[in-house]
Amino acid sequence: MRILIVEDDPVLLDGLIAGLRLCGWAVDDVSTCGDAEAALASADFDAMVLDVMLPDGSGIELLERLRRRGNQTPVVLLTALDQTHDKIRGLDSGADDYLGKPFDLDELTARLRALARRSNGNASAVYQAAGLTADPKTATVSCDGRTISLSRREQSILIALMERPGTIRSRSELEDRLYGWQEEIESNAVEVHVHNLRNKLGRDVIETVRGLGYRLRGKS
Repeated sequence: MRILIVEDDPVLLDGLIAGLRLCGWAVDDVSTCGDAEAALASADFDAMVLDVMLPDGSGIELLERLRRRGNQTPVVLLTALDQTHDKIRGLDSGADDYLGKPFDLDELTARLRALARRSNGNASAVYQAAGLTADPKTATVSCDGRTISLSRREQSILIALMERPGTIRSRSELEDRLYGWQEEIESNAVEVHVHNLRNKLGRDVIETVRGLGYRLRGKS
């Protein structure tokens, strides 16, 4: 997944970035409403973690503007304002979920995984396709019941393909799942990771569609 964090507390922000990257996710961060709008206008994100109280305005008002424009990015609100009426306002403004500060990082990552499943039309906590099973919670992948060891970036690419089996994912889409703005994109990174996945899972599991990208194929 690619996550946008909108948070102005540097200590909390550093912890969020480190924790979410440990999940194998690409993470970008901004600290103001204005920068968040610019980020969302220039890139697609699987989810946004949004602080309510920001230096240049309210995260809730930002969310209301985004929803009026048709932006459907799943949003988890983070705030110290955790009274019931605050939660109601946030959810009614278009938030998909809500966490009061302080919060548990494991709970936040679980909520983000749930949002990703719902946005991709998956009810199950695990992905199953082409004889493969991937569990983002435990970071494990199995092929016909055999556990396969994958790097976090290999797993990110595989899950991106498993989310919509048969759908072509372009190289740039897959790069977005691997790298945030501040990370240098390694030369031929996607090709290298796909090559490694084929070696581990079988040559026919991932198909190259010339000029377009990659898609998952094989037995269902």
